[in-house]
Parts: sequence; C-alpha cells; structure tokens
Amino acid sequence: MTGDDRRMSQADLMSWRMEEDPVLRSTIVAVALLDRSPDQDRFVRMMDRGTRAVPAFRRTMAESAFGQTPPRWVDDPDFDLSWHLRRIALPHPGGLDAVLPLVRAAAMTAFDKDRPLWEATVVDGLDGGGAAVLLKIHHSLTDGIGGIQIAQEIVDFEREGTDRGTLPESPPASGPESDIADSVNWYLSAAGAAVSNAVPWALRSGLRSLANPVSAIRTVVGTARSTARFARPVFTTRSPVMTGRSTVREVAALDLPLAALRNAGRAADASLNDAFLTGILLGLRKYHARHGRQVSELMTTLPISLRREGDAIGGNRITLARFALPLDVAEPVALMHRVGRIVRSWRDEPAVPLSSAIAAVLNVLPAGVLGGILKHMDFLASNVPGSPVPLYIAGAEVLRYYPFAPTIGSAINITLMSHTTHCCIGINADSAAVPDLPVLVDAMAEGYGEVLAVGTGAEDSVTVEVTLPTGTG
Repeated sequence: MTGDDRRMSQADLMSWRMEEDPVLRSTIVAVALLDRSPDQDRFVRMMDRGTRAVPAFRRTMAESAFGQTPPRWVDDPDFDLSWHLRRIALPHPGGLDAVLPLVRAAAMTAFDKDRPLWEATVVDGLDGGGAAVLLKIHHSLTDGIGGIQIAQEIVDFEREGTDRGTLPESPPASGPESDIADSVNWYLSAAGAAVSNAVPWALRSGLRSLANPVSAIRTVVGTARSTARFARPVFTTRSPVMTGRSTVREVAALDLPLAALRNAGRAADASLNDAFLTGILLGLRKYHARHGRQVSELMTTLPISLRREGDAIGGNRITLARFALPLDVAEPVALMHRVGRIVRSWRDEPAVPLSSAIAAVLNVLPAGVLGGILKHMDFLASNVPGSPVPLYIAGAEVLRYYPFAPTIGSAINITLMSHTTHCCIGINADSAAVPDLPVLVDAMAEGYGEVLAVGTGAEDSVTVEVTLPTGTG
C-alpha cells in the first residue's frame, strides 16, 4: 500500500466485511520468540519508524455513505503509538506454551475500529531470560507475504542494529474530501481501470477469434467455467466430525526442520508445499479415524499469492481458492503427487487473474451469504516463506516466528512460516469444530512424521515438536 493508495481493494474489503459476523473475524496473530528481552527505547523507535515507512499503520477506516464504494484509509488524527505498544511479564517463567494463552486471547478479541488495526506486545519473563513479541494485525492491512515484507522493513539484520538512515518524516495527513467527491473519483478511476484492462483483452480476443474462432470460444467458455468454480457456494462440510462453528478459538504449534520437509518433498519428486499439505491431510485422516469416521475428501481454502515484484508493501494480494483434497490416500508419496496435481491445476485456473472482479461480485452479496459459504469449509492452509537469515528486534535475536492466521469460518487454520532453518506451524482451531485440540495436534505430528520419513527413510529420525498452551492436555 503506497501513500497515495487510500482505497481498500476488493480483497481487503472482503476481509473487512467478514467482521459483521464474529465467527469470521480476520485477525492475524504472530509470535516472535526472542533470545533476550528487547531494549524498550530501541523497540519504540523501531515501531515508530515502521509506522512512518508503512503509513497504513497510522490510518483508520472510513466507511462510504454512497453506493458500493469501498471504504477509505484515512490518517488517524489522534494516532498514539504508545496505545498500540504494550509490555507485560509472565507471572512464572515459561516458553511458547506460556505465550499461547495470550495468542488465543488476542485472536478472540475484536479491534477498536476507531484506531489503526494493529497492536504489538512485548512479553518478558520467558525461560532463560528470553522474551517474545506478539503482533496482532487485521487481515485487511496485509496478507502473509506482505507481513513479512513489512517486518523486513523495520527489523534489524545484526544485533547491534541496521543503519536505515534518518527517521522518515511522519506521512502528511490526507486533505479533506467530501464523500460525494471521493465516491465520484473512485467510480471514475474504477471505470478507467476497467476500460484500460478491457480494451487490450478485447483486442487480443478479437485477433484470436479471427485467427482461430473455435479456440477463442473455448477460451471464453473455459474462463466462465473457471470463474463459476471460484465463486460457487459450498452448502455443507465434508467432515462429519468438524461441523460446529463458534467464536471460541484454541491454538497450538508444531516445529520441524525446514531441510527435512524440503528433503521429503524432493525425495517424492514434489514440492515443499506438497509435503506441507500432505502432512495436514495425513493428520486429519488420523484425527477422523480416532473419531471412528472415514472421509474420502475435505474442502480446503488455499490462499494463492498474486503479489508481483514491484507491488507496494502491505495490502491483500491473494485470491482464495476453495477445492477438495483427498483424505483416502494413506501413502505419503502417492498423496504428495495427488496434492501437487490438484494445487497446480487451481493455480493455473483462468479465473485467478480475475480474482479482484470475483471479490467485487462477492462483496455485493449480503455478509450472511458470504459467511454461509465460508463456514462450510473444512480447513484453511497457507505456506508463507519467511526470512532465510537471522533477524533481530531491538538487540534480541528472533529464534522462531509463529503465524496464527484466522479460520474465517473453517474448522481450523494451519499456517506454516519458515524462519532460517525451521518450519514454524501455527494451528488456530474453532473449539466447536475441534473440542479436543491435543488429539488433533498429536495426529498432525504423526502425519508429519510419516512425511518426513520419506526424506530420511526412518520415521523416528526427525522430531516433530508439539507445543500446547500451558494447562492444556
């Protein structure tokens, strides 16, 4: 999002409108585990710089009173950095298990929508003098990859600090503009963008139709069918077990070596993402078996990144593909191959470039209709490439970085973020769908054990670490 890009995109607007149903709350929570307590003055300066470098962190949402005009980001005249920064200490030493209850509370707490939609809390008192930073941010501000880009703009690459030059000036406040003038400007801009996109497409399509009319018709029909697949409603969960939905969340984490997961994919002639998704599916297969149920497939929501080199930092540049993945394949290599074929076919769907237009259509629907579609998804999975090099926050090294992304109506969200040599997997579950999270997490660990064994040949040679909140299980 640039300083001049004040209008919510259709993808951002979808995240925002979901808030009308608290079950669809779009809150992202991330936890950075640190080797020591960060210096407070340096931390405040770092966050101050970050809000100047990424002005969206100093803006609030202003709804439009006219038509379908998306809301605008406007500068918060009462922006107070200290309100967004908190610092607490644990009553007793602990590790990630002691931080997870704070993650759960953050995920279940709504934002004050009259202020910029983010908070950062330093948590002191971890084992061995360690600490954590808990970042809470609304999904309308950024997607996972955008969040990593934002982090790399403000964190250090050396413990002593990274010279980023003088502190940027505070972004200038936006000038006053009436709702009518702003809405008219948006409609004119949207129409201009539609024309500029449509004319080249029409010319290309016209030339193709002259050269090969049969192929042109097939392209149009294929695009229409692809768009229908992306927008089609889902009326029931495929899982007979994970059916309930509520506003209550439970969280957990898995850790495994990045090289081991990558090697498993390579050994199967598959990708790391194929191995990641296969571990989830094997875990969910085992979880359903422990409930005495067999399921042939589950519906997943998979974010597909549309971010390109040169895109502005922040904002949502993703589209959400919703499709079925198999649960009736127990052999990891065979499952990785099937998953890879299915995911590649959805990434190559003709409708992917039309995601903004599809989101615009969905945004016209009542929020309850959109919620009805999302609440019947079984799980959401996302793989976010993190930093391959060490990062530092105010003199403290980031040891692990865990993402806890919103369920947005599904039973569970499993998100992987790599950090240096680790895969940090955050699990955010709806407790009405998964009332026995320790059972699910244990099944997931077993599933990933089978995946990692593909790369090593020995199922117990790589440890999958499991972390549950203090007092759980």
